[in-house]
Amino acid sequence: MKGWQMYSIIHQLKELGLNKAQTARKLTINAKTVSKYWEMEPDEYASYVQDQSRTKVLTDYEPVVTEWLRLYPDLSASQVCDWLQEHYHIIPKERTVRRFVAFLRTKYEIPKPMKTRLYEAVDDPPMGFQMQVDIGIISVRKAYEPSLIKLYCVAFVLSNSRYKYGVWFERPLTSADFVNAIEACFEYMGGRPHELVFDQDKLLAVSENYGDIIYTYEFERFRQSMGFEVRLCRAADPESKGRIEAVVKYFKNNFAKNRLFMDHRIWTESFEDWLSRTGNGKMHGVTKKIPAQVFAVEAQYLKPVQIIKYTSSSSSITRLVHKDNTVFYQGNRYSVPLGTYKPGLEVTLAVEGGVLRITDAFGDIMYAEHPISSDKGKLIKNNNHRRDTSEKVDRLYEKVLKQFKDQSSATLFLSKIRELKSRYVRDQYNLILKGLESKSEEAISSALVYCCENELFSAVDFRNALEYFNPKDRAEKSSENAIKLPKNVIPITTIKTHRRNLKEYSRLVGGGTE
Repeated sequence: MKGWQMYSIIHQLKELGLNKAQTARKLTINAKTVSKYWEMEPDEYASYVQDQSRTKVLTDYEPVVTEWLRLYPDLSASQVCDWLQEHYHIIPKERTVRRFVAFLRTKYEIPKPMKTRLYEAVDDPPMGFQMQVDIGIISVRKAYEPSLIKLYCVAFVLSNSRYKYGVWFERPLTSADFVNAIEACFEYMGGRPHELVFDQDKLLAVSENYGDIIYTYEFERFRQSMGFEVRLCRAADPESKGRIEAVVKYFKNNFAKNRLFMDHRIWTESFEDWLSRTGNGKMHGVTKKIPAQVFAVEAQYLKPVQIIKYTSSSSSITRLVHKDNTVFYQGNRYSVPLGTYKPGLEVTLAVEGGVLRITDAFGDIMYAEHPISSDKGKLIKNNNHRRDTSEKVDRLYEKVLKQFKDQSSATLFLSKIRELKSRYVRDQYNLILKGLESKSEEAISSALVYCCENELFSAVDFRNALEYFNPKDRAEKSSENAIKLPKNVIPITTIKTHRRNLKEYSRLVGGGTE
């Protein structure tokens, strides 16, 4: 006795007033069996029987599903359901798969790691109004190789219908890649929404200052041509882009996780099949609607666009300018003109035919062009980016010279400083300029003559001489701290070499006597 017959008899005895234990003894069956059917309504039992028949079908796949769970403990029941469809072309109910997976986890002691996060519910915007966009990164294993590869996905979701799309890359995105992905999405959906919601990503926004946003050159040009509105999310505000965060997680955990990467073409084709089959083809957990069906209506609210593939001979990215007036690219430093650096300044890098072009955010100002180096850790520097010391020193020299009445002595003095202290000549000249402030002409002339006569070709000595000859400075000093004139204690021209007798060296090292 089993099936509907057992269910019917159990409930007949229940109506007669027998309890569970009495019913079990009467039918000579296990008390647990009676308990299982005792509270079931007829429609519940019918559903249970149907699930059981499906579960029997899944039993044939117990070894493979168990192996999946052992290899990937974080595998979800939804992903198992999708894999069964993809690899074995069966279409079980997700509820049945969920029960089957739970049974296998208990049977083989394969717990699932759990993570929790709190979210706040947000009302759906009108149809065709909003699309949310974000970038996800996941590491997957390459087929036939032990190594991992990073994949980057630009994910899209219409906020009303939850209709999804994604574009995958095998490398970090450039601004041009990002724009092309958005345009591919518009083409896929047959139109564009009124508003796009983004995270504050450097691929589209160079800077944001209290609402004043400067977009990258590629994105700004694309935005203006398409005419959509942009809303950038604030930091620490997950609800403002909660739908796309859920979609990125869904793409990672249901499609990408534990999937082997063969090549980009196969990966993309598999993803598009998954979108039709699962991503947009299954009931959404929140809306309880199938996104593809809702999109059939929402598509009518999208604004038509003229799809013109955004092409660029370059792939551009943004970089910060460092204090040494260089930018990093692929492990090397490339120079920009001295004085380019400002705190937080970003420039756009574009690659064209093996040449790195460095421009401002909008591509209007060209800072530098460099051949791309295949080495690592190198400084690639244009000759015209080197410090033009001669020109600057010449200008500084002329500026200092004009401060002296005695041009002849000043020329000698400044020229000797340049000769003897070439590495510090700018510092020397600037110190002289600072020392000349608020000094009388008489003091300046006296100090200059004194330094030249005594061969004191130093800004420090000149400053001290100025203080000595300037009446105001001397008056401010007490007699105990009287200013003294600098002196060349040992003039260079008077230094002579002293020769020792060889016998002296022999005596010092103990080399014997004559």
